[in-house]
Amino acid sequence: MPSIAEKQMRSIPAPQIDSTTRDCESSARFRRRRLASLVLAATLTLLSTGCHHQRRRTSAPPPPPLQSQSSRRQAEQNATRADRAPIPAPQGRPDFVETGMASWYGPSGHRAADGSAYDGTGMTAAHKTLPLGSIARVTNLANDESVTVRITDRGPFSNGRILDLSESAAKQIGLYRMGVAKVRIEAFTTSAASTAGKWCVQTGAFKTEQDALDLKSALARRYAGSRVIEFAGATGYWVRIDPLRHDHTEASAIMAWIGNPLPHVVPYLVRLN
Repeated sequence: MPSIAEKQMRSIPAPQIDSTTRDCESSARFRRRRLASLVLAATLTLLSTGCHHQRRRTSAPPPPPLQSQSSRRQAEQNATRADRAPIPAPQGRPDFVETGMASWYGPSGHRAADGSAYDGTGMTAAHKTLPLGSIARVTNLANDESVTVRITDRGPFSNGRILDLSESAAKQIGLYRMGVAKVRIEAFTTSAASTAGKWCVQTGAFKTEQDALDLKSALARRYAGSRVIEFAGATGYWVRIDPLRHDHTEASAIMAWIGNPLPHVVPYLVRLN
């Protein structure tokens, strides 16, 4: 038999949980789960990003050599300034004198034989045999105007011409509008008339590449050990042969041999240095 106290306890109704309280507790649990998910996602993202950056740093190439590039640009600028600077008029008797037809060439941009970038505003010229770096006074015999230039390039490779002037040098002696004029070259260098140095022979221009290749093959068979190349130029195809020792006597003999079997092709004796 239940006691009176137990009967009284049973008669007391069970406490009712307010719906608002249930909602708050549910919302709190949801926020805790959401926060935990966000923290986990952020941690995984941070770890993966950190590993990704480490891989990129490991495989990244080294920075470019800025110093060498700037040094190269500075050297080219110095060479350009040297070509543009006025050249003092030479004194005394010239070591080499030559008279013939001259022209002018351009535009700027190509690489000259001495390694500098050709600049039409500089006081320079191209000659086939004067040593590179030679100083020469060029006089237009039509008006007696003169200009002092530095030999920096090879040419002209056009039959009957002995000199190509830069655009500015040609303007200074009135040759620019004329295009071609008879000039006197007076070179001031102790080695100007010397046969010492490195020599080669260039011949052309051939109208077809096959004609140039035929001569290349003939030269390679006749002069074993010499370097023979064929290349395209502005006026056609050319062949150049470098004697084994770059000797002046051997180069002269090669030039004479080319002139005999191929009278329509003009060979040029060219100094390399």
